[in-house]
Amino acid sequence: RTVLYPWRRKSSGGLSRVKRDWIIPPIRVSENSKQVPENLVQIKSDKVFTGEVIYKLEGPGVDQDPKNLFEIDDKTGWIRSMMPLDREKYRSFTLKAFALSPSGERLENPSTIEILVLDQNDNRPKFSQKEFAGAVAEFSVPGTSVMSVTATDADDPTTDNAMLSYSIIGQESIPPLRINKTMFGINNETGAIYTRDVGIDWEVVKGFRLKVLVADMSGMGLTSEAHAIINVNDINNNRPRFSPDQYIMSAVENKVGFVIGWVNATDKDEPGTGNWQAKYTITKGDSSGNFDIHTDPGTNQGILSVIKALDFESQTEHTLTLTVENVNPLSIKAPNDPMSIATVVVNVANENEAPRFNKDPIEIVVPESVAPGTLLASNIAYDPDNAKLRYDIPRDPEGWLIIDAETGEIKARRSFSVRSPHVKNNIYTAVIRVTDTDSGGISTTASLVISLRETNDFPPQLFPLMGTVCSEAGRGTPGLVLTAVDEDLAPHAEPFTFDLPIEVSANWTIMQVNETHAMLHPLVELETGEYVVTVLVTDSGSPSLTASAQVNVSVCSCGKDSDCKSESAAVTSNQVGVSFIALLVVMASIALLLMLLLLAVAVGNCRRHHMKKGQGLLVGESDDDIRDNVLNYDEQGGGEEDEVTSFYPPVTGIPRGNQPLRRDYPDNLPSPSYPRKPPADPTDIEDFINDGLEVADHDPNVPPYDTALIYDYEGDGSLAGSLSSIASASSDGDQDYDYLNDWGPRFKKLANMYDPR
Repeated sequence: RTVLYPWRRKSSGGLSRVKRDWIIPPIRVSENSKQVPENLVQIKSDKVFTGEVIYKLEGPGVDQDPKNLFEIDDKTGWIRSMMPLDREKYRSFTLKAFALSPSGERLENPSTIEILVLDQNDNRPKFSQKEFAGAVAEFSVPGTSVMSVTATDADDPTTDNAMLSYSIIGQESIPPLRINKTMFGINNETGAIYTRDVGIDWEVVKGFRLKVLVADMSGMGLTSEAHAIINVNDINNNRPRFSPDQYIMSAVENKVGFVIGWVNATDKDEPGTGNWQAKYTITKGDSSGNFDIHTDPGTNQGILSVIKALDFESQTEHTLTLTVENVNPLSIKAPNDPMSIATVVVNVANENEAPRFNKDPIEIVVPESVAPGTLLASNIAYDPDNAKLRYDIPRDPEGWLIIDAETGEIKARRSFSVRSPHVKNNIYTAVIRVTDTDSGGISTTASLVISLRETNDFPPQLFPLMGTVCSEAGRGTPGLVLTAVDEDLAPHAEPFTFDLPIEVSANWTIMQVNETHAMLHPLVELETGEYVVTVLVTDSGSPSLTASAQVNVSVCSCGKDSDCKSESAAVTSNQVGVSFIALLVVMASIALLLMLLLLAVAVGNCRRHHMKKGQGLLVGESDDDIRDNVLNYDEQGGGEEDEVTSFYPPVTGIPRGNQPLRRDYPDNLPSPSYPRKPPADPTDIEDFINDGLEVADHDPNVPPYDTALIYDYEGDGSLAGSLSSIASASSDGDQDYDYLNDWGPRFKKLANMYDPR
């Protein structure tokens, strides 16, 4: 114990008192002391008081956590420890001591007291893990680092109490008893484990279990134990070996994608790793690439399959040479053994093969106007078994093709057409079938793709074939615009070229407007009337085709505004003429008027008779009924003799008679017989008229369809009455027919018939 007393010192100049602070060295106290309470140190004030001095102590362990570890005698100044201390919890305490008067006044400055707790070896070292894991490759050389174990000690690391030492106190092989010699050592300071000896072979031992010890006090103190598990890693030190190395297999020709057999290989290395997994290769006997071999990942067997069809006729047997190796490369520590080799003999089985086309699809290019019988394709298929073949065409939508059933030669049955709905983008597709004559009759089909070249098959067709032009010559007057259509496609259609024959070009000319249109003009002033002009039109095909067409041109007088007008314009106004289409309408109206006149005759003669229900028109009840009959005589006229109008072959560009000539029949053909009905056998007049129209349509000597028919003159002495006797509300004299003279030359004949003069 240390008792502190103050002292005084006098200076050379006289007596004086110099105050000195308390100097208290650190107080050391052993942990875990059993002698408590225990006096540690006594303090006293150096002042002399007439009264009492009271001592106080403050700080951790007294009035601060952890409380009640220390106390001070307030009268004597002794500081005591009240209970055992633990260095691992509190390594030191810093306290302050006070000297106070009874009134609480400080007599001295507070003094600092430091208490240090001395360590004792009261803690065992502890491993960081109960079991450590590591690995080492087989055949590792001595000194190879494997793993490390670690431990800690809670005692003071600056003392021997925390100085640790490691050691291996036990070794066990996995599986047990495979290796008895010590294979591993440990660094006693760091805990690093290393190999001590050779002979670690994965094929012999798969691992080791070591018991490790750690002790403090440099191996002489407290101890702890743990285990270290060391796995032996396999290296690829064994080549795979075929077992067996000879195989015989069979395969059917013409089939692909099927397995023909398996080959086996063994390996002593660890299963499931790259050191064990086999990789098979076909090194010889498969120059055509018919076979493939791959590894089954579960069994490590080699699976041999056919990936390209075999042909019995070309080769009946294949001898393959196989090699095997591991996925991982072989270790340099492996024995220098040769690579394992196996031989596989594959026998090819024959089967009836289907015929084969030399090409599929069969592609040919022909012009669309190919002549019937033209050879399109030959030698299109063969049979691998050399069987006799039979050919046919199961699909030919247009029926354009014909095939020789024995030779397979494909010919054109008739010309093609790119306008067929079965031709898409100038491509026509058919299907050819070939069948062998062996048992089973195996068939094969192929597409026949025909690319059609457009040819100039059709001449252009001119239209319109009728129109109206002004009689006045000159380019200022409107002409007749002509165009053409061509059933061919480009480049065998437009642009078109329009022209006139030499005999026509004296009176007419034609000017090209654009690639598809031209305008027809008269060169000289022509008389009004009907003209037939021959026009030539040529397409741009190679070779080009030319067509001629006869255009019915109506020449009329035109006014200042170049509009076609009639001679007097009495029908509509002084400004509007009768166009060609309006003329057709008028002519149709005249024809209808004539038919109504004929019906009026029949009605007038039969008005005294009652109609019978269900019978023909105008059939009376009395057998004594005498009716007018229209008879056909080969005389022209409207009730009186008239000059005979002769029809001659037309001269192009020159006016002809008042009636135009038909062009749909040759000249000078005899007329057919027109229907005649005797009075004793009356019939429906509607049937009679229809029969007459039917005959007239096929009569080459009557005017064309668009002209009014002139019925024959009945003649004198006819049993039928004259048409002039038809009863009506008014007579001809009451009618004014002068306007017919203003309707142009086509109505001149009709106007003469009603001329009152």
